[in-house]
Amino acid sequence: MLKNNIKITLRNFWKYKFYGSINIIGLTIGLTASFLIILYLQNELSFDQFFEDSDRIHQVILSSSYGGEEFTTSNTPPPVGETMQAEFPEIESFTRHHILNDMVMRHEDNFFTESNVWVVDSNFLEFFSFPLIEGDRKTCLEGTTSVVLTESIAKKYFGPESALGKTVELKNSPFTVTAVLKDLPQNSSLQFDILAPIAASGSVDRFSWSWVWLQMDTYVKTKEVMTEEQRANLEAKFPAMVRQHAASAYARLGIDLEEYFAQGNRREFFLNPIADVHLRSATVNSRLGTTGNIQDVYIFGTIGFFILLLACINFMNLATARSLGRAKEVGVRKMLGSKRSTLIQQFLSEAILYSLLAGIVAVGLVYLFLPFFNQIMHQSLHFSDLWNTWSMIALVGLPMVAGLLAGSYPSFYLSNFKPISVLKSRMSTSKGESAWVRNGLVVFQFAISVALVICTLVVLQQINFTKNGDLGMDKEQLLVLPNVNFLGEQQQAFKQELLKLPAVQNVTISSDLPSKNAFGDSYATKPEEGSSQAAQDVNIYSYQADDDFLPTMGIELVAGRNFDEARGMDADAVIVNEATVNFVGWENPVGKRLSYPGDNREYIVVGVMKNFHPQSLRHSIEPFAIFHESSNSYDNGRSYIAAKIQAGEERIVLDEVKQMWSNFAPQAPFSFSFLDEDINAQYQSEERLASMLSTFTFLSIFIACLGLLGLITYITQQRTKEIGIRKVLGASVSSIVGLLSKDFLKLLVIALIIASPIAYYFMNNWLQNFAYSIDIQWWIFALAGFAAIVIAFLTVSFQSVRAALVNPVKSLRNE
Repeated sequence: MLKNNIKITLRNFWKYKFYGSINIIGLTIGLTASFLIILYLQNELSFDQFFEDSDRIHQVILSSSYGGEEFTTSNTPPPVGETMQAEFPEIESFTRHHILNDMVMRHEDNFFTESNVWVVDSNFLEFFSFPLIEGDRKTCLEGTTSVVLTESIAKKYFGPESALGKTVELKNSPFTVTAVLKDLPQNSSLQFDILAPIAASGSVDRFSWSWVWLQMDTYVKTKEVMTEEQRANLEAKFPAMVRQHAASAYARLGIDLEEYFAQGNRREFFLNPIADVHLRSATVNSRLGTTGNIQDVYIFGTIGFFILLLACINFMNLATARSLGRAKEVGVRKMLGSKRSTLIQQFLSEAILYSLLAGIVAVGLVYLFLPFFNQIMHQSLHFSDLWNTWSMIALVGLPMVAGLLAGSYPSFYLSNFKPISVLKSRMSTSKGESAWVRNGLVVFQFAISVALVICTLVVLQQINFTKNGDLGMDKEQLLVLPNVNFLGEQQQAFKQELLKLPAVQNVTISSDLPSKNAFGDSYATKPEEGSSQAAQDVNIYSYQADDDFLPTMGIELVAGRNFDEARGMDADAVIVNEATVNFVGWENPVGKRLSYPGDNREYIVVGVMKNFHPQSLRHSIEPFAIFHESSNSYDNGRSYIAAKIQAGEERIVLDEVKQMWSNFAPQAPFSFSFLDEDINAQYQSEERLASMLSTFTFLSIFIACLGLLGLITYITQQRTKEIGIRKVLGASVSSIVGLLSKDFLKLLVIALIIASPIAYYFMNNWLQNFAYSIDIQWWIFALAGFAAIVIAFLTVSFQSVRAALVNPVKSLRNE
């Protein structure tokens, strides 16, 4: 039976090569897209699950409220892990890491800038089972001067030689390589290049007592796998832990913890399963830089499903449209005794065979297009990832399911023909149930395509807004130099040398810059003497900068003055943004005071700057301040130079600056970036979504038009004699094209009406991820509809014009 079904399928394909090719091409595109998306989803959903005991590992999350501001972060105080292990028998162990800033490492006479150096607890590699190449995971981080490298970093420093026991210099101190790790898997939320003991960072030891210093990431491992209810019961015990153990730390800062909570402030800890860190932590502020969004998984999975569904719909449409051509075959076979079940089996076998053939071709296309897919998705997926159990099931199962889906309606429809009606030529495919179904499927196809076009336009417009919107500063032509700390006492001398370059207009030195980091801490407003206004707590993010920060960055002052080093009094001065003024409720902010509870130091507000965006537009503008560099308010170990340069002079300036750097800091490698590129890099996930949508929108339209071409080709063949008669009676080519096109164009208008509200709903929800976003304009829907109609009209017209130009004598000669 199977052999006979295959013979009939091949015979039909050979007889109707055009329609068979359209079916295979459509299914191939759909399956290729689906296989690529499966690779992506498989990678995203597997994050951090390769760790031993991954189902018992949890990231500690802090949810906090201070001064009316809410934030959730994975940045935790140093003592929390140790306290949890001591207090709660459910917790077996803990480990921590602290991410250092750009570090210069030295091996012999070679200097390297490393931006991914972590200091960790000694049990870090026992807690997280990253595979080792050399060394002992139990002891490699026990020493105060030990260091662990990944395989790539070890090769960069030592070439093919073993790195074990070799020495590198970090922070001007020698460290011994005690282990080498295999390069970390892409599907790990923890991405580092170098591990060093916590002792390598003086800050961690200095703040080991603090429940306010939030610079550590803490992970705990429970003794057994926990249900959500068990985890919630454990988390319910955490508030008592905070009250008991954090009170002394707050008292050291002059804060009564109970009074702090009575004022409505909050410090609550939660446990986030390690498997949820990558995809389900979109609302958690994290320094990891690898967190994704489960929403992207849903979006891409849905797109893959619909792309394959469009290809299946093409198969259904062409099969039902060509039903008249198969009707006599069905009638004859029924007259000869074939059962309906046998015919259904035949037509389903035909669809599955087409789909399996398309699946084989699709696997080859995956291999071919995977590099392009990796590029637009910013991934490092491998073709070999397809050869695991679940992927193999998908490789075989998906074509089978697609074949069953594509062949389901046609097989039941064709097998239902009545032999007498068929053999008496009373069948018609232009009216009745099949026409309604076919039209409905065409509407569905183009509704999906139009919705994707609308979504793509919205995403592209939002990206354009984020790149070109008003950030409250001038990000263009700003050269950024990191590692300024290595200039030591020569920072000001280097700055002055930069200012001597003709193309350099202004230069500033600051602890941080927009798109980089910022220091966040809690402050209290200081009421004026005799004022009835109460002190108010406020969370403020800040930079330390020199006098030239505001003019270099193009940030406008709206009240007061800028820093002025000549006054010699700005060590206790601060410039706040409008958001700070509005939050506190100051009417005349200049001259007001901020108090830092840590040391009761007071800062005088000397100016108010216009709001600018230090973070991406996903975040609303928060209270922000600039402290003068002479204040030494804090030491975050970072320092940057930003130089405003003339347009068109970039290459010349870079060559000169590189030479200057080698003269001033030969021990530190020269690196640079431009601020606009750094800011735009924050929107990588949106860029990825736009690339993905653009690619699959094109594929969806292509598949829909492919099916449309097949339909219009078959319809014109069925109406060949009608077209010939109309031409003999004087019909023009344009009127015949209009006759053949109008029904399809009506369907496209219906598709636009259906797609528009659906696309609006989903994109409006997506835009909620941004504190600042575009308004979805009417012209987006008009443009999407117009583009779809034009493309479909050109597709239909291509075949319609060919039919209309045929000599009527040829089409009527058999009459």
